[in-house]
Parts: sequence; C-alpha cells; structure tokens
Amino acid sequence: MQRKAYVPGVALLAALAAGCTGGSGTDDSTADSKVGETTTSVAAPGKYRTLREPCGSVDRGTLRNLLPGAATLPQEQQEKVYAGTAAVTYDTDRRVGCRWKADSPGTTHQLLVDFERVVSYDSDVSDDDRAKEVYARQEAAADLPAPVERPAESENENATGEDAGGEKGGEGEASTSPGAGESPTAPASGAADESGDESGTTPGTGTQTPEGLEPRILTGLGDAAFLDDALTRSGSTIQRRTVSVVFRTSNVIVTVQYSAQPTLTTDVPDSRELQEKTRALARRLAEQFSDQ
Repeated sequence: MQRKAYVPGVALLAALAAGCTGGSGTDDSTADSKVGETTTSVAAPGKYRTLREPCGSVDRGTLRNLLPGAATLPQEQQEKVYAGTAAVTYDTDRRVGCRWKADSPGTTHQLLVDFERVVSYDSDVSDDDRAKEVYARQEAAADLPAPVERPAESENENATGEDAGGEKGGEGEASTSPGAGESPTAPASGAADESGDESGTTPGTGTQTPEGLEPRILTGLGDAAFLDDALTRSGSTIQRRTVSVVFRTSNVIVTVQYSAQPTLTTDVPDSRELQEKTRALARRLAEQFSDQ
C-alpha cells in the first residue's frame, strides 16, 4: 500500500514560522502603527462646562446696596425684588441671566447679570480662543474712546474705588487703546433695557462722563475686561445712566449692567458711584468663577 507523504509536526511549525517572519519588515510594522492612529488633534475644551445660577450669584447685602428702593417695600415685596427675574433661556449650560428692579421716591435702579459659556464647534479652535473672539467683538462694538494720558496718582485713585459693600481694591485701567483691528458688531451680551429701549444700554453711545471715568479697558478683572458708561434720555427729559462691565474668564463671558434713572428731570445719576458699585459686583462674580 502506498503511504502518503506528510510533514512532521515540528517541521510544519518551523515552516509556518518561516513564512511569517520571511515577509515581515517595514510593510507590516507600518500597518501595525496605523492601528488606532489619530491623524487629527482636537483643540482643548474650555475650563467651564456649566454656568452658575445667576439670580443666586448676587448676595442679599449687595442687592440691598444696589437697590435701595427695595428696603422701603413690604417684606413680601422685598423678597420678590431680591429674588430677581431669570432670563428666558433654552440651554442653561450655555446662557443664563437675571434682572432686578426697584423703584424709590427719587430713583429707579435696575441690575442685570448675564453669563454666556462659549463653545467652539471647530476641532481646530479651542473654547477659550472662540470666547476671545466673541469678547473682542463686544469690546470693538463698545467703541471705547482712546485713553487719556493722566498722572500716575490719578490712575491709581481711579483703580481703587469702594465696592458695593464698602471695601477697597480691585482692578485698574489699561493704558492701551482697545479693539484695534476688530470689526464692530453688536455685542453678544443680550443686555437690553427692560423698557425695550436699547439706546441706554448700547455701548459707546450717548456717553457723558466726568474726566477720568470715561469708558475704558479694565485690568485685573478676569482674562480681559472693559467698562462702558452711557448717559441717555428716557422719553423727552429724564436722564438715565447705565454702566456696563464685561469681562471674560476662560470660555465664559460675564456682563454686569447697572443703571439709575432719577425721577426729577434736573437730576443726573452719579457716574462715579455707579461705576464703583458695578465694578465691585463684577469682581465678586469673577471670584466666584475662579472658585468654581
């Protein structure tokens, strides 16, 4: 009987091994290196993934100071004023805001706080970089005047006003002109006046402020900040002053807007007082985000 040829087990293993190793080299190693390889890099996400609750971000003591007319109301109405009115929003992780208003025999005060978390949908652009672009457009839209050269002592004095609680300290003013090279567009803060008249809240319009208190860049507040001060007429005679402080911290842009409207047509709201109180609240909010 004819016997079939066969390859012993050891020889078969050796042949298989030789076949595998004989063709190995650059081609195989190249193929292996591509397994799971990522060819594109994704820009870093922003520091903040959520936003603070705005109506609860301003403490009761600060609200009493900013809204003096509320103290004259019955207790139940006081609580309603201090609770604030939340802005209508469809995504509380992207944008939130709160508004307060209190009338007094002499003046009506309004306060607005707005938080916007900027998200980049471009894998090549980080959330922080996109937030820088959004902030730059708002700063350019404010159309801040060129800085005025003043003695150093005057700058130091302006940089340390009293805050809403009577404390000293805070940010200063930069000495360079803002918004260079930026195209002016409408700010994204959405901070329109409750009456529907946006003329009193539009940066860079109708500003009449004392020397040294002009709209300007602020330093030491978040990653970038500016202040705007607008004096406008409500109706035909009553004057309303609105101070806005906008600052960026990482991928969040914060807007604080504080206004006063006297009852008497001859009264003009004090710019220095409004600016000091607005800046003080902005500093407190910046500290809250730093602790988040």
